[in-house]
Amino acid sequence: MKKLLIGLLIGVLAVMTACSNDTKENSVSKTEKETEIKTDEEETEQVAADEGDGVDEKELAEMIAQFPETVPERLITTSVPLTEMLQLLDVTPVGVPTSTNPLPVEFDSVERIGSPMQPDLEVVTKLQPEVILGAESLRSTLDKTLEGIDLPTAYLPTDSFEDLKLSFKALGTYFDKEDEMHAVLDQLVAKEHELVKQGEGKDLPSVMLMIGTSDSFMVMNDKSYVGSLIKRLGADNIATSVLQAKDTYSPINMEDVVVADPDIILVLASGDHGASEDMFKKEVESNETWKQMSAYKNDNVYILDYEVFGITSIKNAEKALTEISTYFYK
Repeated sequence: MKKLLIGLLIGVLAVMTACSNDTKENSVSKTEKETEIKTDEEETEQVAADEGDGVDEKELAEMIAQFPETVPERLITTSVPLTEMLQLLDVTPVGVPTSTNPLPVEFDSVERIGSPMQPDLEVVTKLQPEVILGAESLRSTLDKTLEGIDLPTAYLPTDSFEDLKLSFKALGTYFDKEDEMHAVLDQLVAKEHELVKQGEGKDLPSVMLMIGTSDSFMVMNDKSYVGSLIKRLGADNIATSVLQAKDTYSPINMEDVVVADPDIILVLASGDHGASEDMFKKEVESNETWKQMSAYKNDNVYILDYEVFGITSIKNAEKALTEISTYFYK
């Protein structure tokens, strides 16, 4: 009887040990999966933390210092790019600009205040904002329009890729929306560093960047939005390096362009916002000089989508940077 009890006890202990091992294995497996998921989620954030977002901390402090000490509950913005940033940060203004360019659908019910350059002062006054947020490029125009209205204003840059990161970080920091800010900014910065690394050590092409107006074409230097993307990726924009264009948009001197002979020509054209792709084709057909260039001979002339590249946008910045890189890293 005693031997039987001992045998049963040994059997029970064996089963308990097996169950314990299974539990441990399941626990380890579960921990490994959780760690794997956590690693995937944190990888993008870690890249941004390790390599930095490129935002100058002094400039960031200067941008934030413009705002009232007490975070306003009633904010008006006259800028489309800044409106988009506010939506991504879950900050709802009481007034947004009237624009043909798309605004976040989340703000469909928000009051329209008129054009970014000349907002309707009656609407602005009625909304009783505590601060008006505008684009730095329109500061002088807006200050003149708002003359006589005693309201705090803040202006943030939105013209270039670097401007977008700076302004988005300034808004996220000021409104204490750092979780929402990092969700967007860290992913963008990780993609930025990934693409820049692809170009390291490579012989990148020279590029001529053009924009079409209703009746002509102009070259764009590094100060333009697309120009800033080209610069960040390390390619040579001949408008800056060879043509020495000081203005963001400059008339084309075909003699100088032929001498520069860019490897790639990128054309920003839209039927709704200036010259169309067909107009560019007619321009080439009417001027044989275009056909002398390497970019034309090698079929390296590309039309850029205005919806992606024509408007500065923190939401589209990753897509724009990625698409531009495909022309350089073939």
